[in-house]
Amino acid sequence: MRAAALYSAAGSLLLTSLAAAPAGGAAGAPAAPGTAELRGTEVAVARARAAGIDFGVCSPADVPKAPSGVRCGTVTVPLDYAHPDGAQIKLTVSRIPASQKDPRNSKRKVPRQGALVYNPGGPGGSSMYFPLVGAVPQWQRIAAAYDLVGYAPRGVGRSAPLSCEDPKTFVKGPTASPTHPTETYKRQRIAQAKAYARGCARRSGGKLRYYTSLNNARDLDVLRAALGEDRLTFMGASYGTYFGAVYAAMFPSHVRRMVLDSAVDPAPEKIWYRNNLDQSAAFEQRWADFRGWIARHDDVYKLGDTPEKVQRSYDTARERLAGKAADGKVGPGQLQGAFLQAGYNDSYWPSRAEALSAYLRGDAKPLVRLAAPSAAAAAEAENINAVYTAVECNDAPWPTDWKVWDRDNTRLARVAPFETWDNAWMNLPCAYWPAPRQRPLDVRTGRGELPPVLILAAERDAATPYQGALDMNRRLAGSVLVTERDAGTHGIGGGPNKCVNGHLDAYLLEGRVSGRRASCAPHRLPPAAGPAKQSERASVKSGRS
Repeated sequence: MRAAALYSAAGSLLLTSLAAAPAGGAAGAPAAPGTAELRGTEVAVARARAAGIDFGVCSPADVPKAPSGVRCGTVTVPLDYAHPDGAQIKLTVSRIPASQKDPRNSKRKVPRQGALVYNPGGPGGSSMYFPLVGAVPQWQRIAAAYDLVGYAPRGVGRSAPLSCEDPKTFVKGPTASPTHPTETYKRQRIAQAKAYARGCARRSGGKLRYYTSLNNARDLDVLRAALGEDRLTFMGASYGTYFGAVYAAMFPSHVRRMVLDSAVDPAPEKIWYRNNLDQSAAFEQRWADFRGWIARHDDVYKLGDTPEKVQRSYDTARERLAGKAADGKVGPGQLQGAFLQAGYNDSYWPSRAEALSAYLRGDAKPLVRLAAPSAAAAAEAENINAVYTAVECNDAPWPTDWKVWDRDNTRLARVAPFETWDNAWMNLPCAYWPAPRQRPLDVRTGRGELPPVLILAAERDAATPYQGALDMNRRLAGSVLVTERDAGTHGIGGGPNKCVNGHLDAYLLEGRVSGRRASCAPHRLPPAAGPAKQSERASVKSGRS
């Protein structure tokens, strides 16, 4: 899912009414996994356990300039688990062994607890860089006890990469981003969505249907076996929480410990159309939080001393960029993308506020640095978007009648204009998808079937609304939910909140949890910073959950 959600009162009421309306999805979707896929998974697991992973020097394409301790390899999985002797694909894997050195006492040796596999979400995200996190202070105790293992899921990077269009045409600018699109603009976007769906089918051939969350979960079990682990220790963030939960429901006896950070709502009726509507409503609330922070620092940014005045400053920038793109590349679409990123992580707030302020004062350079499309990153961005689209479109039925999309997003945009239509355009290829649809697995486990699962959630997370964490907590019997109150950063484990990290360390290092629910005070919001203090200058890509 696109990643973000929290409700204003109006948004909550509207989404309640939308949920009662028929989705208009295609009938006759294939049933959830059967015995053929289960047998195929058992075959692939046995082969992977026997073969292991031959780790060696990492390719620059996998982990550029990897430290000497990081090693890379591949694990082989079936393209179609119903036919384990058919076509095979290779997933790239990275690993650094547990340091076994206590960061608090260099003379003390820490017992190794096995491999910790991480997935950052998406769909389309790669964790090949994850072994490098052991150098970060918040992760050093975990890195002492666990081999840190990252991997590129099927379709991502060099793991049987998926593509839907030429990367040279995928990343382009400037683009429009109307909050209330005209009928002419809607017809243009419908045509683009149809063309994109056809491109996915043309460039992938008959393989397109096999990029699913169910197969991602099966791949995870094969990876577990290839690593020599009898039971899996896994941490997933955002979309990684969804297929992690699917894995837990499919293979509960294979789970040792599992952390679900910023949980997707796994209810079958939410996957994925409803989740994206929820997300668009949530981004409106997070955008309001950001505007409130800017207003409190009007002495620095001069964008207005109320959220409403900040909105007018933003709208002024949108109008100027619509008339003349900054550096010929940054239009309203690029501006919206840069500020959408701020909905994921409040550490981005100072750089975005300064870029907007500078642009309105006549200096477009900070905004161009943040928001201009990157030709160097075009191939990666196109690949991520292709995998995102394929997995979400394949996972579940979607409305196939444009009138349903138009009705639901028009209603929602009246109270949540910031992200609604851009999110709709991103997902619209699913209305015209050429591959068969799955029926989402009803994720739930009974008491005693699964070890305690640790769920982490920020109360004001926009990418994965907090309601999803509550639902995940209900569905996984014995799970524990740790909430960062009144905070909205997406992905909180190993971040700036010491209380959250205390729960994470206690769980992964000792298997210790704190009742069914626990909470932490919010981390501090970033201070305002002018140009001289800015350090975050990352270019913006189209981010998802």
